[in-house]
Amino acid sequence: MWRHFAIFLGLTLSVFGDALFDKTLKEAKNGDALAQVNLGNMYRKGEGVPEDLVESVKWYRKSAEQGNALGQFNLGRMYDNGDGVPKDDVEAVKWYRKSAEQGDTFAQFNLGKMYELGEGVPKDLVEAHVWFNLAGTKGEGFTQEARAAVEMKLTKFQIAKATKLARERFKRLSK
Repeated sequence: MWRHFAIFLGLTLSVFGDALFDKTLKEAKNGDALAQVNLGNMYRKGEGVPEDLVESVKWYRKSAEQGNALGQFNLGRMYDNGDGVPKDDVEAVKWYRKSAEQGDTFAQFNLGKMYELGEGVPKDLVEAHVWFNLAGTKGEGFTQEARAAVEMKLTKFQIAKATKLARERFKRLSK
């Protein structure tokens, strides 16, 4: 749903411009976490405002600190890419994990990649498999491909362990 809203927001910006920005800014300043994410997106993409990655990070952080999964994912991505902040894989993992534990597929996938590559965390293919498995529960093909690629590097015992951990984590995260 949030992805669709972001697409809608992008289309709406071209039509309503300043009015939408002013409304979003007011809501964001009033603490609306989703408006903060949307404002961060506007600054990141330069939609309705000049592109400003530092300002984008500021709004993503405000949303993330309220526990908004989309804000957490976006803040993690900014650290992962070094956009508006110095590149910091440990900080990226921190924010991806917070979002992933709320069920964000893209955060789960990115966290799996961090484990697969050993970026910000020790390399752990079992843990990568777990996160790719969780991300794949929503049927995203790219997550299943990533899991299959990691699986080729694991023993049968490691695959069984990863599958068990994914089931346990899924139950915990589904509550």
